Amino acid sequence: MRFFQDGYTDTPFLPGGKWRVHDKFRPRPAVVTPPKEGPFTPPPADAKVLFDGTNTDAWTRPWKIEDGAMVVTKGLGSNETKEKFGDMQLHLEFATPVEVKGNGQGRGNSGVIIQGRYEIQVLDSYNNETYADGQCGAVYGQNPPLVNACRKPGEWQAYDILYTAPKFAADGKLESPAYVTVIHNGILLHNHREILWPVAHRDVNKYAAHGPAPLQLQDHGNPTRFRNIWIRPL
Repeated sequence: MRFFQDGYTDTPFLPGGKWRVHDKFRPRPAVVTPPKEGPFTPPPADAKVLFDGTNTDAWTRPWKIEDGAMVVTKGLGSNETKEKFGDMQLHLEFATPVEVKGNGQGRGNSGVIIQGRYEIQVLDSYNNETYADGQCGAVYGQNPPLVNACRKPGEWQAYDILYTAPKFAADGKLESPAYVTVIHNGILLHNHREILWPVAHRDVNKYAAHGPAPLQLQDHGNPTRFRNIWIRPL
């Protein structure tokens, strides 16, 4: 079955442009071969370690741990940190399943959801066709990554994310949107990219005032693995 394979032609247009949300005809990012998989990046001295391969104490759901990795666990739902964060530098490593099942959005789908609202897509985009703003590394439903920097299924990959939280006036009016810089396997995907709104599927959305909030790893029904997660609140 083709699951969200080709994108859509009936979704709202993104502001100021010609592309729809998950547009079927939006050009896919070019493939750039990343460096070979290497050892993970150790956290700096001032980092807060969220997962070191030994326990899920920093998280609300006890996802299973296998070979030092935290695995999306069927029946438990998405996982989020017990602590809340705003501006941050985030590092995490992920691996989509070795055994390829499905296609499009059905392959290795997960997500890094910042402040519980703004999603950087996790997906097996290695030789996998899907809509541009749903590719691995996309600001989901808004901006495709500059390039496709995915490694093969089952190989460890790294995200380094610099995030600036939105700012709101006392009356709740948006003063400054969120911005994100994303580096995937050492390759820049977004450079201080404006986040247009909280994540939405097949739709647009709007900001609502909020403060610091948990970091979330999405359960999308695929056993994606995560390791070496650390954060530096800014």
